[in-house]
Amino acid sequence: MENKNIMIKFKNVTKIYKLFKNDKRRLLATFCKKVKYKEKKAVNDVSFEIQKGESVALFGRNGAGKSTILKMITGVCYPTSGTIEVNGRVSALLELTSGFDPEFTGRENIYLKGQLLGLKDKEIKELEEEIVEFSEIGEYIDQPVRTYSSGMKARLGFSINVNIKPEILIIDEALSVGDETFKNKCNKKVNEVINNEKATLLFVTHSTIIAKEFCSRGMVMKNGVIIFDGDIDKAIEKYEESIK
Repeated sequence: MENKNIMIKFKNVTKIYKLFKNDKRRLLATFCKKVKYKEKKAVNDVSFEIQKGESVALFGRNGAGKSTILKMITGVCYPTSGTIEVNGRVSALLELTSGFDPEFTGRENIYLKGQLLGLKDKEIKELEEEIVEFSEIGEYIDQPVRTYSSGMKARLGFSINVNIKPEILIIDEALSVGDETFKNKCNKKVNEVINNEKATLLFVTHSTIIAKEFCSRGMVMKNGVIIFDGDIDKAIEKYEESIK
């Protein structure tokens, strides 16, 4: 990457999904190229750059292409064409409970998820107690995750992802974790990561109020295309116009 201040760069990125009538046809397509399907351009020739330390909100209706953008940044899926560059440790608050082994204890899962995020055991050890304390799970931290409520798993997932000192923090409507007190605690922690640790934030949300609290820039997507990229107040206006 030529410019070290660019954390995320999309250049003419298109993602096309193949839509089959049913799972049987999808399986047949693995062996036979003649099986018919429809194409869906989830993302269509998208280009943008996010600089180090920027906080960017990504708006759009469901199906606009936001989730596909996030999946490509985190490596869950890849573009059909175009190039993507990501520079820095990415922590994604998407599916907070994904990656947990239900038979492992909460503490063991801290190490498992930490390793999946690219940390060494020594680094995880240094963050372990901070993660446990933030999650507010208490003595359950040494019980199997299969015994946890969905809320407990989400709190532990959030705590791991937000406490690993990310360089790039991606949030997809994940701030609704737990009760009001814990939500406020999560908001405060995200602000700390952005302001004190100078992490780059990409925040996908339908809440313009929360977006304005964290972000100074906004991008608006519609039908797989970015229709606006600029000041957060103008982005909110454009987004609200687009959903009327």
